[in-house]
Amino acid sequence: MRIIEKVCEMQEVADTWRSEREKIAIVPTMGFLHEGHLSLLRTARKLGTKCVITIFVNPTQFAPTEDFESYPRDLRKDIELAAEIGTDAAFVPTIEEMYPEGFQTFVEVTRVTQNLCGASRPIFFRGVATVVSKLFHAVKPHVAVFGQKDFQQLVAVRRMVRDLNMDIEIVGQPIVREKDGLAMSSRNAYLRAEERPVALRLSRSLQLARELVGSGEVSGAAILKTVNDCLTAGGGARVDYAKLCNPDTIEEVQTVEGPTLLALAVWVGKTRLIDNCVLGG
Repeated sequence: MRIIEKVCEMQEVADTWRSEREKIAIVPTMGFLHEGHLSLLRTARKLGTKCVITIFVNPTQFAPTEDFESYPRDLRKDIELAAEIGTDAAFVPTIEEMYPEGFQTFVEVTRVTQNLCGASRPIFFRGVATVVSKLFHAVKPHVAVFGQKDFQQLVAVRRMVRDLNMDIEIVGQPIVREKDGLAMSSRNAYLRAEERPVALRLSRSLQLARELVGSGEVSGAAILKTVNDCLTAGGGARVDYAKLCNPDTIEEVQTVEGPTLLALAVWVGKTRLIDNCVLGG
């Protein structure tokens, strides 16, 4: 697997592949890879003839009070895992390479980023849209694969690609979970042993919501009461949000009529976890 640090080198490699009629698939990540990331890489290997992983902890999506400095990193292990999947190249730029001195241009997706994480983390999606746009320009992919755990991010990237006429297919892949149901996340490493049972309430509350909808419940108030009761029972968790939304626009809805996104963000101790499912579809 080729390790590439410079944008110009990545672009040269991409241009060569494209001239040879290769189909480039990209998986953007912030590293500290787990099985969820690896499942995205396997999908990318199937969708393209050349597969690129990007590993970059993006500072522009972190607020000053957030965990940029402490975000878990293990580049050596990441490279080993990506190589085992058969990844062709890893693009691992430095901060200075991505945001050189004098950098002042940002990409902003507006309406679909206002709710959920956009309300809790006001600068987050501007940073995400900017870095993903830059990664796309560096790698020049035909297809990009993202996980549905970051559902709003997936919607925002699709919106950006559509609005800016980027000739890239965006593919979303299902959430990969631990055996106990916890959605895989690099931030799970922050959880202490005694916090793990509390964290499992997220997936449990989603299951309760599915069962309610399956039995015919359509009232958003009733569904969210059950979800919030499950999340907070026994203490140890602080709900940032638990909302029902249109999965295309991320606008809140009051009833489940057709596919409806149930999105959660919950603080367990000092760790903010997110999870979701689509109900009624």
